[in-house]
This record gives sequence, C-alpha cells and structure tokens, in this order.
Amino acid sequence: MGSEGGEKKALGWAARDPSGVLAPYSYTLRSTGPDDVYIKVICCGICHTDIHQIKNDLGMSNYPMVPGHEVVGEVMEVGSDVSKFAVGDVVGVGVIVGCCGSCKPCSSELEQYCNKRIWSYNDVYTDGKPTQGGFADAMIVNQKFVVKIPEGMAVEQAAPLLCAGVTVYSPLSHFGLMASGLKGGILGLGGVGHVGVKIAKAMGHHVTVISSSNKKKEEAMEHLGADDYVVSSDLAEMQRLADSLDYIIDTVPVFHPLEPYLACLKLDGKLILMGVINTPLQFLTPLVILGRKVISGSFIGSIKETEEVLAFCKEKGLTSTIEVVKMDELNTAFERLHKNDVRYRFVVDVAGSNLVEVAATN
Repeated sequence: MGSEGGEKKALGWAARDPSGVLAPYSYTLRSTGPDDVYIKVICCGICHTDIHQIKNDLGMSNYPMVPGHEVVGEVMEVGSDVSKFAVGDVVGVGVIVGCCGSCKPCSSELEQYCNKRIWSYNDVYTDGKPTQGGFADAMIVNQKFVVKIPEGMAVEQAAPLLCAGVTVYSPLSHFGLMASGLKGGILGLGGVGHVGVKIAKAMGHHVTVISSSNKKKEEAMEHLGADDYVVSSDLAEMQRLADSLDYIIDTVPVFHPLEPYLACLKLDGKLILMGVINTPLQFLTPLVILGRKVISGSFIGSIKETEEVLAFCKEKGLTSTIEVVKMDELNTAFERLHKNDVRYRFVVDVAGSNLVEVAATN
C-alpha cells in the first residue's frame, strides 16, 4: 500500500483467466473523492460466489480480478465530505460499492436491488476504472457503502456477517420472520447456512437443518444449536417435516429439486432461494397453489440491514465458525471450499500476510 503523485497503489491477489488461479497483482486504485474512505484491509472472508466469479461460471468475468467482498479494515484517510467515519475506525465493506441513488430501491434504502449497482469487484466504477475486492491491502470506497464494525467485535468474526450474515438476516426481516416461536429450515450447512442457524436460534426459532448427508449432524446439533436434523434423501424423515415449517432458507448453490422442500412448508410458508445457480429450477405448481406458498429470492441485504445484523450479533454474542488463512493459502482455500471442505467460512488474514515477500516469491 502506498501513494505516488497523488495516486494510491494496492497489492492484491488476482485471477487472470477462468482457471481461477490467483497470484499477486499490483494495481492503481481509483481516484479518491470528497465522499470516499481510504481503507487498509485487515481481513476478508471467502464466499462461494467468489468461485463463480474467478472461474467465469456466470459468463460475466473480467480479468485481472481481485475478488473478496467481506472486507474489514481500518480507515486511513477520509474525504472532505465524509461525516460517518474518522481515521482509525474499524469498518466493513460488503458486496456493492455504488448505486444510482435515485431509483425506487435506492430511495427505499434497498440499494442492493438498484439496476445500476456497482459490485465490489468485477465491475466498473463511475470513473471507468475496474473495481477490485478485498483480497488486497487497500480499497477506496464511497462512505455510503461502508459500515462501522461494533466496538469489541473481532474483525475476523465481523467479516462473514457482511455477506453471509446479512444474506440470512435480510429475508427474515423483510418477510416478518423475526418473531420468537417460528419453525424454520436451513437447507445446506455451509458458510451462509451455519450463520443462518445461529441467527435464527438467537431469534427464538425452532431450527431444522436439512442436509444431503449425516456428516454434519453432530456439529449442527451440538455446536450450532439446531433443534432437528434431516437428511434430504430420507423419505420418511422428510415426510415427518411435511406442513411443519414457516420458512426454509435455501442456500444450496447447485441444481436441486424444489418439490421436497415445498412439501415441508405450512400454509403461507416461504421457500427463500439464495444460491447462485445457472441452470433452471422447476417445481409442480399444485405444491405452491394448495398451500398459498411462496418461492422467493433474496439478495444480500441493504447497508441499513448490514448495520442491523452487526448490532444484532454483537448484542447476542453470536460468532461464526471460521478458519483463518494467509494470502498465500488462497488457492488451496478455494480448492477446499469447492469441495465443501471448510467449517464453515474461510477468512483471509490480509494484514498478517507479508504481501511484498509473497509477491517476490511468485
């Protein structure tokens, strides 16, 4: 991290082609403005969506690409019009770093649904410069898209909440599913799913984990606090769940049938899709019609909701189950994540990695 002639440089790890292999990459940050915050990155979580992006699974990737959208860092400089933050603040940056500011979603504090949203990476900022993410030593972000990390919250614990945490919290808030006593299902026990169990339990819900095998049953029940655990291929167990759940948060990022899970929902139950899947899903309409059930999508959360989930988790003392890795372990971490070999979220210790030395040896 440094500056030269007013320009600030950054050193990160970038994918250069659809192989998804990351290697050190030096680049110039976009020009700073009066509303911008210059952030020294401390750590950054790894999300399953990062795999889709670096491997061009969605056909929209631009290279070189520095991924990472669960970013926690320290404010080093602020623009002249920045009022929310001061030098030394510990802050977070999530999935988006820009929006139009004038459409209905933007005026409703739902900027994540703005059609002109600007992604934290693999996008182009308003000045025409590519956006790059948090697997780097520095970022420049408009203050609107920066949130303050609650005092006393560990930075590595805050990182997963900036995507995984708010992704679960947002639909529960939007659909009025925060009241104690509800029965919820979490489909898929990965990075998002494990946070979902913890948040739903903290809201006072009876939580059932639905998974493809028994491998995670003990951990789900004894460590995450789930009330029930069902293997999706066990027809008798799935039948036991019929018409019993108020909602299911579906975090599965690959093709899967929807009918078995629709059958688990009560009248007016909601199946909330979160996984990024590039093949069509299908279902039989009577399963929806005869129970007035809802199939909905939900995309991350707003800045306001991100602040809310951070405060909620601080108040409840919630923590994510994470594994911290260094920058030179990134490629191995991505390989393991692709095989679901992580409990349950990788967080990259950016500040604790010697980026200059790593770059020199690659």
